[in-house]
Amino acid sequence: MKLKFDRRGFLQKASLTALTTALGTEIVFANKLPKNYIPFVFGEKDALKDKNSAMIVLGDRPWNVETPVDLLDDRITPVEKMFIRNNGLIPEKLDASTWTLTIDGESAQKSKTYTLADLKKRFKHYTYQLVLECGGNGRSGFQPQTSGNTWGQGAVHCAQWTGVRLKDILKDVGIKSDAVYIGYHSNDIHLSRDPKKEAISRGVPIAKALEDETLIAWQLNGKDIPEFHGFPLRLVIGGWPASVSGKWLSRISVRNKVHDGAKMEGHSYKIPKNPVMPGEDVPQTDEYFKIIESMPVKSLITYPKTGAIIPAGKEVELRGHAWAGDLSVKTVHISIDFGATWQACKLEEAANRLAWQHWNAKVQLPVKGYYEVWVRATDSNNVAQPMVIPAWNPGGYLNNACERIALKAE
Repeated sequence: MKLKFDRRGFLQKASLTALTTALGTEIVFANKLPKNYIPFVFGEKDALKDKNSAMIVLGDRPWNVETPVDLLDDRITPVEKMFIRNNGLIPEKLDASTWTLTIDGESAQKSKTYTLADLKKRFKHYTYQLVLECGGNGRSGFQPQTSGNTWGQGAVHCAQWTGVRLKDILKDVGIKSDAVYIGYHSNDIHLSRDPKKEAISRGVPIAKALEDETLIAWQLNGKDIPEFHGFPLRLVIGGWPASVSGKWLSRISVRNKVHDGAKMEGHSYKIPKNPVMPGEDVPQTDEYFKIIESMPVKSLITYPKTGAIIPAGKEVELRGHAWAGDLSVKTVHISIDFGATWQACKLEEAANRLAWQHWNAKVQLPVKGYYEVWVRATDSNNVAQPMVIPAWNPGGYLNNACERIALKAE
């Protein structure tokens, strides 16, 4: 379908007629369509038909599995609905009874090794709900396409983790005054199977490592962590890209410099320091790139499912989640007229810091036709989600544009 726009960038009447014919229904609030905007349904194959809500496998070597957004409706994400992002192969020997964690590095006062039993016995246990989101969540929205898995919006979850605080272990070991970073090391296998290579070894500044919610965890939703998610021990750091939460954790190095492990180089989990043209080739050096830290404000509509058919005039219940990296979410608004007007949602407090917040609202679809519901969250620093895809970057990171679903009133 070839669409035509007028000089101001709005769809011409003939194109609106063509879209209406294709949908088989009127586009309600068509006069409020933003400039150059093509309704969401035409970017979503069969969005107005019932789709199979199965997990989406993006790759199996390594495993990368996405969750359809409507499956993220739970307040605490069940294990079977959690996205999977692996960089290497799952370790072939996973024995909790012999597993150890070593703390070392040039800024550790001493090197010390703990068994899993030591960790459970010697340190106080904590449980937190924590948002883990892939830095490339939403990557498929960038044009031109970037490197990496083409995630939709389902590479995020908020599950409940139990373990000990990293800060308590570091206090037991002792850290020197020159400590600026920690780096993790894991037992996953590099895709080449070269034992000298690490699949991924990332880290965070020491201040983030010492936060109360940074855990060395052995339980997920009250049970042993499944092998896909890091059994038997995982570093869990909420609010930052999930790549800093190392699975199959065996060692943490306390560094006197920014950690330089695998996936800390090039533009891995980094964005340009200055805006770049879409598709621009940016030199992969620290002069041009900065490491992603706190994730941006974001929200999802988890109910109803996109493509739902609603009786015209009937009140529709909407709900979802919102989160904002290290910050909290201040407000959530929804729109059914392409952003012309916005309605405030009821927003709940987070279960704990770095957990997502649940929101809900009720709207009426006044007449028969096609609608879009848009959601926009604003963080505690008054920064709101952008209406359009944010600045392009070579890694396709940090797409936090407003989420939207398609509905049909009959």
